[in-house]
Amino acid sequence: MSLTAAAGGFLLLLTVSVARGEEDWGVTYTPTQICALKGSAVDIHCTYSYPRMNDEHTDEHTEVLTTFWFTKERNDEPVDLETDSGYAGRVESQCERNNCTLTIRDVRRSDSAVYKFRFETNQRRGKFSGSPGVTLTVTDLQVKVSRSSARLVLTCRSSCDVADHPSYVWYNNGQKMEEDVSTYRVSVNVNDSFSCAVKGHEEYRSTPVYRPNLPSVSVSPSEIVEGSSVTLTCSSDSNPAAKYTWYKKYGRRALSEKTQFVFTSIKSSDSGQYYCTAENELGSRTSKDEGHFTFINVKYLPNLPSVSVSPSEIVEGSSVTLTCSSDSNPAAKYTWYKKYGRRALSEKTQFVFKSIKSSDSGQYNCTAENELGKTTRLIFISVKYAPRVPSVSMYPMGEINEGSSVTLTCWSDANPAAKYTWYKRNLNSEPQPLRETLTFVLRPVQSSNSGEYFCEAENKFGRNTSESTVIDVKYRPNLPSVSVSPSEIVEGSSVTLTCSSDANPAAKYTWYKSD
Repeated sequence: MSLTAAAGGFLLLLTVSVARGEEDWGVTYTPTQICALKGSAVDIHCTYSYPRMNDEHTDEHTEVLTTFWFTKERNDEPVDLETDSGYAGRVESQCERNNCTLTIRDVRRSDSAVYKFRFETNQRRGKFSGSPGVTLTVTDLQVKVSRSSARLVLTCRSSCDVADHPSYVWYNNGQKMEEDVSTYRVSVNVNDSFSCAVKGHEEYRSTPVYRPNLPSVSVSPSEIVEGSSVTLTCSSDSNPAAKYTWYKKYGRRALSEKTQFVFTSIKSSDSGQYYCTAENELGSRTSKDEGHFTFINVKYLPNLPSVSVSPSEIVEGSSVTLTCSSDSNPAAKYTWYKKYGRRALSEKTQFVFKSIKSSDSGQYNCTAENELGKTTRLIFISVKYAPRVPSVSMYPMGEINEGSSVTLTCWSDANPAAKYTWYKRNLNSEPQPLRETLTFVLRPVQSSNSGEYFCEAENKFGRNTSESTVIDVKYRPNLPSVSVSPSEIVEGSSVTLTCSSDANPAAKYTWYKSD
């Protein structure tokens, strides 16, 4: 095995013996295996041979018409590497006599392949591709990170051997720190980054390793509606790649250990502040480090409104306030209606009766509405008030005769319902209650029942009295009473006989003398 420096690169070359096809046709590759650092330049060498024929009669001799390098075939025919767009501007093939060199600049990992040489002559069947070719492996240096107690252990690695016994150079934030060791033990500061290179080829350094930068968070979609799917994405520039963890502010439990945290059907209770942590072997950063929380504002239609009445007992003439509230986002707009009414009574959260009336009793609707929808709640208002002036009805109407039946009914609009009491007026004394009832029945009617009757309606808020209703009982004359004046009768004197009887209507009197 021999170590060779190619232009602009560092290669490990393995030389093997000549590879031949048919007798006298052959291609020799020196070496057959190359390990190159990404970004370097590589030279691949070969020497080819073929039988040389000279025809004395025709003066013909063997001539090489075409030479090229290839890695691929199309329809069983090799494809010239210089026509491959993946190598455009990066490859050059040169031949001097029977020695040919393929130069590949700025090698990439995708350039790793088996490269073969092809030449074609003017002879019949004079085409030859040499095997086994040259195996090119392109590697980049990588820093493996592990921990040993409180210190980091950094190891410079590659996927193939770039030298027999390579020496390494270590860099901290671009400054050379240590040489000749493949493993480097360090303590890490906040902004440290580390890289390595093969000594003598420092221009091909490894990608630096460093702790995560401050994570950035994105939310999709930007407008969040309850029930929708929402994705929080955390990203941070770091090497090695970071591991992510999601938290809700003030929550101790990790919500997710992935770069994305998904609410499959988000709820209003999920609103709040969230943050993520990015961590690798060199340290960690969190999106809240500089007070940067991600606020999730879940929009949702108004919940069924809550309706309250103040005061709880509503009395006519008092001030009454109806209050409607609903949990919603964005905040709801409120509208008050009376049931079956088309006109809005109020477009505020409160509707106030400054002096409520009994006619205001009924059902009221509060509608809470935002851009996502609306909900409605009913409430019943029962206004309490004192009895109105009672009305009295009598049955039967018309003439009332002694011995018949009469029903007096009292009614008054009141809330709560009134209690009724019947009275009869007396000439020389206060009316006395007859009975506490809505309906007062006289059965059978007596002449003494004639008079003025009225009722009183009462509840806890007041009382009121009806107008008087006159009952005039008709009855036949009672047994007449007869008086004589003077009591001693003398011939020739004046004598008066008087006849009287209680009757309604008044009786007509007729005098008779018995035989």
